[in-house]
Amino acid sequence: MKLWFIEPRANIFVSGIKDSLAKKVIDYLYKHCPAASGIIIFNSTSITPGYEMYGMGDTRKALTDISGLQLVIEKSADSLSKTCIPPSKGQ
Repeated sequence: MKLWFIEPRANIFVSGIKDSLAKKVIDYLYKHCPAASGIIIFNSTSITPGYEMYGMGDTRKALTDISGLQLVIEKSADSLSKTCIPPSKGQ
């Protein structure tokens, strides 16, 4: 992985390789990574919305598709309301 990608944070890999090589790398990762890897791959594309996401194994983030737009679910509305602190009455 470190041959084609830089690693700005632990286990976060970024690259600017061409689409044809990116597809080969993605295929290679699918073939050789165990399901326990839990990887999410973002691939830049020239078609709308401009990227594709691939998930494999038990990822820490949930992936969803809404009207053809692939998204990563960060937090649910319920968990946000529990973590938000209401403003004090003096503000």
